[in-house]
Parts: sequence; C-alpha cells; structure tokens
Amino acid sequence: MSGTATRSAACSSDGSSEGMPGSRGYTTMKTPSLNKGLGFSKVERETLGLKGLLPPATLTLGAQVELTIQELRRKSSALDKYVFLQSLQDVHSTLYYAVLSRHTHECMPFVYTPVVGEACQKFSQIYRHTPQGLYLSMDDRGQLRSILDNWPVDDIRAIVFTDGERILGLGDQGVDGMGIPVGKLALYTACAGVDPSHCLPVTLDVGTNNQGKLNDPFYIGHKRRRLIGADYDAFVGEFIEAAVDKYGKSVMLQFEDFGNSNAFRLLHHWQEKVCCFNDDIQGTAAVALAGILGSTALTGTAVENHRFLFLGAGEAGAGIAELIAYAIHIETGKSVEECRKQIFMIDSKGLVCKSRLHELQHHKLNFAHDVAHMPDLLTAVKTLKPTVLIGVSTLAKSFNQPVIEAMSANCERPVIFALSNPTSKAECTPEEAYRWSNGAAVFASGSPFDPVELNGKNYVPGQGNNAYIFPGIGLAAVACGATRITDLDMYIAAKALAKTVEQDRLDVACVYPHLENIREVSLKVATAVAANKYATGQASVLPQPANLEAHIRSVMYEPGY
Repeated sequence: MSGTATRSAACSSDGSSEGMPGSRGYTTMKTPSLNKGLGFSKVERETLGLKGLLPPATLTLGAQVELTIQELRRKSSALDKYVFLQSLQDVHSTLYYAVLSRHTHECMPFVYTPVVGEACQKFSQIYRHTPQGLYLSMDDRGQLRSILDNWPVDDIRAIVFTDGERILGLGDQGVDGMGIPVGKLALYTACAGVDPSHCLPVTLDVGTNNQGKLNDPFYIGHKRRRLIGADYDAFVGEFIEAAVDKYGKSVMLQFEDFGNSNAFRLLHHWQEKVCCFNDDIQGTAAVALAGILGSTALTGTAVENHRFLFLGAGEAGAGIAELIAYAIHIETGKSVEECRKQIFMIDSKGLVCKSRLHELQHHKLNFAHDVAHMPDLLTAVKTLKPTVLIGVSTLAKSFNQPVIEAMSANCERPVIFALSNPTSKAECTPEEAYRWSNGAAVFASGSPFDPVELNGKNYVPGQGNNAYIFPGIGLAAVACGATRITDLDMYIAAKALAKTVEQDRLDVACVYPHLENIREVSLKVATAVAANKYATGQASVLPQPANLEAHIRSVMYEPGY
C-alpha cells in the first residue's frame, strides 16, 4: 500500500474551497494525509502550487523523524508528549506514523497506556479541533447511517468504538474516552501496518454518570445520565448495523472499554452476526494466555497442569479465565466445564463459590465452584495453592509480601501477572514480585516497568500489552476480509504470540517478545489467524493467496513519501 493515505479535504482551515485559484497548495499542506512538510520535492512544490508556502530547504522523511523524536524527548511531562504526538497526527499524519513505526517502544506509552488514562481524564481540556474520529450522540438516533457519510473516506475496514463507561481502571469518562479508540487505531498502524485511511475511531455518546464530568463547564459531551436498557441496546445496534451497511460485512468492529453490565451481553449478541471482538474481554485474554503459554519454557509446567487464581472478576478476568479454560480444553480434550474447575476467582466479596450463586453476576457463574467461601486473597492462596496468580482488580499493592511468599511456597516458580492499568493500579511492582519470591517469580504487568537487578541477576518484566494481539487480529481481518472473529482465533493468536518469544527474553525471565519487533510479531499473529479464517470459511478475500504471509506483508502500510 502507498505510504500516503487516500483521504481528501473539501476545504482548507480558512474556509477556502479546494480548487479555488491559489488554494491548491495551501489545502494540500492543511490535509494531514497529504502534507509532507519540508519533504515536498522541488518538482512537487512547483506543480502543487507550494512555492512560497515553504522555506527552500528539503528534508527526507528520515530526517524529519529524527527531528521529531528529538523534540518529543525535550517535552517535560508525559501528557505534553501525548499532546505533541496527537497534534502531529492532526497536521502531518505520514510523519506521525513514521515516528511511531520507527520508535514504537519509546512512543507507545505516550500513545496508549499508561499516559492515555490521564489523557482521557483531561480530554475535554486538551481537545483539538481537527476531527480524529466520529462522535455519535444519542440525539442522533435514527440518523447514524447518514452521519457515517460525513466521514471523508468510504473504504473503512477497522473500527474501534467505545461508550466510555469503563476506561482502563479509571471508570466512566463519558465522551472523553475517545482517547482510547484513537490510541488503539494508531497502534493498529504502528504495530501491524494497518493502513490508517482504513481505520475509524468512534465514540458513542450515551451520557455519563461521572459527576465530575457533569459538573465540568468545559466537558465536551452530553451532560446527561447514561442511556440504559432497551434504548441503549437499540442505539448500539443502530450503529453496528449502519457500519455494516456502509462498509460491508467484513468491516471489523472492536468493542472497547464498555462497562461490565453491557460488555458481555453486547459481545454475545453480536459475535455470531458481524465481524467483531471485545478487546477488554478477548484481547486481554489472548495476551495473558500467550504469557502463560510462554512461561512453560521457564516453569516446565504446561497450561493444563496449572491451578489459577484471579484477583478481580470483571470482564478482563472472566475473559482470561474463559480463554484459559478453552485452551485447556483444546490441549486435553476435556470438556470446557471440567477445565474451569482449575480456575478460581476472587471479587470484592471474597472467593466466587457456589454458596454465593444468588448474588453473582452472570459472567462469574461458570467459576462458582463447590468450595468453602474464603474472605481474602491470602487465605485463598494458602488454601487453594494456585501456581498462577493473575491480578485484574485495579487494587494497587494487593499482591503484598505475604501473598507472594505464599505463592512461592506453592511451587518452585510461581507465575505472577499484575495486569491492572494504569501503572498506579498494578497489584504489585516487578521489583516486589522478584524480591519477595527470591527471584523465582515469572512476572508480567499490564503497564511498562523498568528492568530489575536482584542478587546480581537481571530481570525484564514482561508487559502483557494487548498491542501484541489486537493489531495482528486487525491486520488478519483486513487482509483476508474476515466475516467473524471467534474464540478459536484468540487461542491461535495467543499460541502464535508465545512462539515469537526468543531465548534472550527467556534468559531474563520475560515471557513476551521485544516491542521493537512488534510489526514482525503482528505479522506472525495475523498469518496464523488468517489461515484459520480460510480454513473455517470465514474469509471473503478469495481465492486464498498461495503464500499467505507474503500476501499479508504486501498489504502492510509503510509510512513514506
């Protein structure tokens, strides 16, 4: 694919129409996907009417990337770096994606976690006026299909959409949650080469129950309590049906940061009808499963021989637990119901168990086993003797020293995944996990942490970042025209990711690959998932390419002039 996107602008920022005398060059520079800054050649400056609009020097894209990364490094705060990158995307998108693609490891924290959490909290204050996606309001009911026509690109293949109810571990951010779809789709491009012109971020503004937002005079969304019930479902359904009608049955729809009360229901309702997945439920599950599969090289214990305990029983925890049970089912042939018996969950009221059936939410019921109720994590660790402890609770420091020491007593190399985001919500730090386990823990977190040195040995904590999974899923869906995304796809993606972990990472107790290699990792994930789409008859790009990996590589976007 070309390094420049195909979208065009109808008018420039000063209101002059494209095609008016003298406006063509100015409009080109004001169109983010067409702008090259000082990268325009002398011939282009002549033919596009750019002479006089630029100083005479020319700079290659590589030189522009170097200048941009230097300026990014001079910014004083993480939020300043986020705003700088978003502003760059607004004015010079090819350069933006080139910076992200060539400095992915350095830029990712300022495009997504952990900084995107603060950005969403302050989104109304830092909002810039260049459209980065569509805001669809509950006042627009009945008009959503026609509003999609306002977006300047018709060939949309990947949509990330949110209603802002459960942003990371921060709760309801309303329309300010738009930072999540924007950031996720930026990573689709940076991490997997999905053409940005084919991507559309969407926020469904159904109101907010965040009183701080409702009281904020500068809040940019509707100041109303959240739409609920049948009206809410109808609004979400209208959007999904409008998107499929506009963009076709293979448009991929990624649910993002929906609240527990809606996320499972919407996924179960739509996953057999359209090409969709929920990243918080399924993407998080796949990346966590990949870490567990990868840990076998360090622990010697296969997934089916582990005993799992979750702190946190929301959509992320339930999603991971269900995919682990599915993986054990695939590996052993046992029923999924039998496999769930190896998995236990703790919520705010203690151990999920049969004696609490009357009060449990539907997504917890499958893990309500016939065991005695236990009120706290430490008791459960000592009694159930898990070998894998997974934190998805947003309860900072809940994996304390007694808990880690009890896990270490259960097995030689306990697997400790503190997956809550942002960093401030992590159940423990890697330094704590390594120190309290005397270096035995196999650790991963949801947000990035620095390497740790303990007793003369270096440890690199793995980041169970969904960016290892969802960009590859998206690339596969786009490359083969997937019509569905299934649990089997997520299992296959997890296995493919686990296979990319090289020995030098395992040597420092890390169960995830280098982020510097993320595009090649995404290619491997995409190839495995796309192969399954063809094998199951759920691909619409036909016939199947003879060399699937080469085909997928050929459609990966490379920023360039």
